[in-house]
Amino acid sequence: MNYKTTRRNLLRMSAAVAASALVLTGCGTGSNSGAGESGPVTIRFSWWGGDARQKATQKVIDSFNAENPNIKVVGEYGDWNGYWDKLATQVAANDAPDIIQMDEKYVREYGDRGALLDLKKLSLDTSGIDGDTLKSGEVDGELVGLVTGVASYCILANPAVLEKAGVPMPDDTKWSWDDYRDIGKKVSESGTGATGVGINYSDQDLYIWARQNGDRLYDDEGKVVIKPETLVSFWKNIQELTASGAGPKPSSVIENASASLNQTPIAKNEMAFSGGFNTQLTAYSAASGQELKLLRLPGEAQAKEPGAYYKASMFWSVSSRTKHQKAAETFLNYLTNSQAAADVMLTERGVPANTEIREAITPKLGATDKAAIEFTDSIADDVRPAPPITPAGGSAALEILSRYTSDILFDRTTPEKAAQPFIDELSSSLRK
Repeated sequence: MNYKTTRRNLLRMSAAVAASALVLTGCGTGSNSGAGESGPVTIRFSWWGGDARQKATQKVIDSFNAENPNIKVVGEYGDWNGYWDKLATQVAANDAPDIIQMDEKYVREYGDRGALLDLKKLSLDTSGIDGDTLKSGEVDGELVGLVTGVASYCILANPAVLEKAGVPMPDDTKWSWDDYRDIGKKVSESGTGATGVGINYSDQDLYIWARQNGDRLYDDEGKVVIKPETLVSFWKNIQELTASGAGPKPSSVIENASASLNQTPIAKNEMAFSGGFNTQLTAYSAASGQELKLLRLPGEAQAKEPGAYYKASMFWSVSSRTKHQKAAETFLNYLTNSQAAADVMLTERGVPANTEIREAITPKLGATDKAAIEFTDSIADDVRPAPPITPAGGSAALEILSRYTSDILFDRTTPEKAAQPFIDELSSSLRK
């Protein structure tokens, strides 16, 4: 199949759809629409993140409040784990924030509960967002999440480690998974003390492996459909990486998986390659003290279907119980389309999904953030649409996959014996 032609055709079709409905227009906003609000209103806006995100987001809120005296946005934020515990409690108590920063793993979970408003009921200008990217926030035809930005899973390469090992940078337009292993082995055997490749086994890695092998983890209805033989090949590849010496020993694989970014081997200049998102380039480069390089995924040239896609970094959602839909609409349009907001946020929430905003902020970025955007644009002809949105309960996939992978790495089971139990356990975790 000619994927470049297919991708361009998809973009043309998306553009045609977008041209017919550049604005998501209201069609009966319900009793809590906030229509006709005459006085000042207060809306709550929640997000997770570190100090840099908190400071940037608060600056955006302050600017919005100054420009919109009849709307007061009040921020609520926390770290990742505490955020979801708090949100679950708030939703159960009918006290959810009006605007919610939402992760892909939880969009369907909250959408299926009726906790999120269909954003098609609001007048949101989404003309700058590609059609496939916009649809990534849909659940059963309702737009319950407005994508903030996109990220691309890729390989982070450490040029200094490669140079010291005397190993050239690979041609990432052609390399296979066998090449990845063989190049990594050369680095590990170079005598420099560095390890060649990281061993990544997140659900993200499994999505990509499945697609490259003509398979899927979930179907459009949210059922687990991955074939046992796909799982077997995924785990055997991991076994080969560690057994060959290209990757670290099993104990180090598990240790690295829980390490903070600054303590990962590639950030400490102890590893040549590792999987990650292009939007992490700046953080990894800062930690390592040099500019790392972004490479395409191995196996794309040989794949039955390219594994790469634009992943929504996160979404904006609106509580279905908000009493101030018009105010929420105004703030969402500001977050999505305001140049002033974009100049503050830059790539804090991913490479902006709004391509016009993306182009406008690029000259203001540092070298690594620019490289992240350039990488996003460079694979546009080759990425495929995002996988179906994670089904309710699918947030357990990472924990389940990690457990089975650990058992395989330490020879407590085999890929063949683990495949069907993994499928059964993941299927059981999904909320019917």
